[in-house]
Amino acid sequence: MAQAVGQLLKVVHSAVVSPQATSSGFCNIIKLGTLCRTVVWPILPPLILYQYIRETDKDMFATELLYYKSGTNDSKAFYDSSKPGLAAHWRVQQDLETIRAAANAE
Repeated sequence: MAQAVGQLLKVVHSAVVSPQATSSGFCNIIKLGTLCRTVVWPILPPLILYQYIRETDKDMFATELLYYKSGTNDSKAFYDSSKPGLAAHWRVQQDLETIRAAANAE
């Protein structure tokens, strides 16, 4: 097992080091690193934030739609803003109540 892991590490190391063997390969590594630092990394955080906002907005819209269609006046049954973090969401509240009921069964 240890020999197989050692061989795998050797292959991975040679795949990383071999492009640096020639001067043109080394220049290509530098170009790739520059591209990652100047183009890829500055774009990733805004994309991740955008995706998070979109998914949160979609989830909140579904919660509001469920509240509207239910016809009730108790909005805290669907989203209780006094609870911290994800515990405010109605589905998490329902799951927590199920867990509490099973844990405290007498």
